[in-house]
Amino acid sequence: MEIRKHPLTGEYILVSPHRLGRPWQPEGTCPFCPGAPETGFGWDVLLLPNKYPVVTREPPTPGGEELYEALPARGLSLVVVETPRHDVDDISDLPTEQIEKVLKLLIETQKKAEEDPAARYFLYFRNKGREIGVSLTHPHSQIYILPVVPPRVEAELRASEEWYRRRGTCLHCLITAREEKRVVYQNASWKSFVPYYARWPHEVHIYPKRHVTHLTHLRRDEIRDLADALRKTLCTLKTALSKPMPYILVLHQAPLRQETPHYHLHFEIYGMYRPDGRLKYAAGAELGASLYTLDTTPEEVAERLKTALSQCP
Repeated sequence: MEIRKHPLTGEYILVSPHRLGRPWQPEGTCPFCPGAPETGFGWDVLLLPNKYPVVTREPPTPGGEELYEALPARGLSLVVVETPRHDVDDISDLPTEQIEKVLKLLIETQKKAEEDPAARYFLYFRNKGREIGVSLTHPHSQIYILPVVPPRVEAELRASEEWYRRRGTCLHCLITAREEKRVVYQNASWKSFVPYYARWPHEVHIYPKRHVTHLTHLRRDEIRDLADALRKTLCTLKTALSKPMPYILVLHQAPLRQETPHYHLHFEIYGMYRPDGRLKYAAGAELGASLYTLDTTPEEVAERLKTALSQCP
């Protein structure tokens, strides 16, 4: 287990061969249901150590080779079990109050992570759908507490900092304020929209209307409104086509303990079905050249999701 760095792109590779042993969509007993050996009873939301981690408290020293850089895979890999219920297809089927409990648990966990000087980034993400390789279908999400900042976030930090230096404004705030044409849903604190620069067939971003750098800086009303925005936005993905959509949800925020007047947190959701219901694969142009191709337009997707919103409670 180690973190290897790509010498040409700066990307990090989390090398974790032991993960081959994790269960893959097993039939029968669910390890996340109440009463399982790891879970017990009497909980609403549960935080568990990942049994097949990519980073750990006491990682082995990387071997390393001349020319290449490798880092110890130091950190934490955690699983958030979002509900005791196994019969729920998605967290959009949960009450807003339950999603709020999940968010509060994330915030508590991030506050603890901030106390560790070796922890640089709190990465929260959610994979939904067997079609994209989810190994366990009980509603859950994951946390990686990392010793490095993800390159995608680093790129966003650089671009937004350059804009701020030249113009004195936060680019994220401008996008949030001006994005109306492709809005899917909004409430008092949050706005979800299909970005002009969407890369995936049903991509939606959720931004706070106030400049906020970290999840831990959200007010109580903003946490409640975020739960509502997540539930409504994810519901549109479930109802937009003739079948529920697999998706990936990722939280982008500033590195731990770092204040950024030029960058603030947001959620990115990548709905993976094309408009015709077929799964979108990252192929030659995407993986080989980072040139994403869309079979639709972000404007058409926004209209489709806004129509689907009428079917969401």
